[in-house]
Amino acid sequence: MRIPPYYRLPTWQRFLAGMVLGGAISWMVFLFMFGVLQEEQTKTIEEQKDTIENIKKDLSIWQDEYKKLNKDNQKKLLIQDIKVKILNPEEYKVELLSIHETEDTITEDLRSLLTKDLESVYKNKDLIKKTIEKQTINLNDKRYQLKVKEMYIYTSMEIYLELKIAS
Repeated sequence: MRIPPYYRLPTWQRFLAGMVLGGAISWMVFLFMFGVLQEEQTKTIEEQKDTIENIKKDLSIWQDEYKKLNKDNQKKLLIQDIKVKILNPEEYKVELLSIHETEDTITEDLRSLLTKDLESVYKNKDLIKKTIEKQTINLNDKRYQLKVKEMYIYTSMEIYLELKIAS
């Protein structure tokens, strides 16, 4: 087989040269456009990575500061209010006025705990409990002792007491 002699005809030579030249130019344009787009995408990705890194660093700093402030604030929590409640005055038929006065007296006795930090009050809760239970109270010409049923210690200290006849 023989190749036809088109290479000798100038019209075919121009056509083939135009195809080769057009293919080369289109390839160059494609490479340029693809390169520019990839460069923009790479730049965007790098900027996003830097932004994420900075945000993570800021977040860790904020979290550390937040944890530190919380610890400091917990150490500084103070007793701000004391509430005393006697649970069973009906059992011994004691007047409500006497019960209220007794609650006020115990609250006044514990007034020194106000503005103390929670940790020190919690460490001394047994002493507080014994101090309350050692007291004898005269109500309606009878002697009663108090028994601590529940004690909640936070910024507001709540103590729930029960009456029992002193022995």
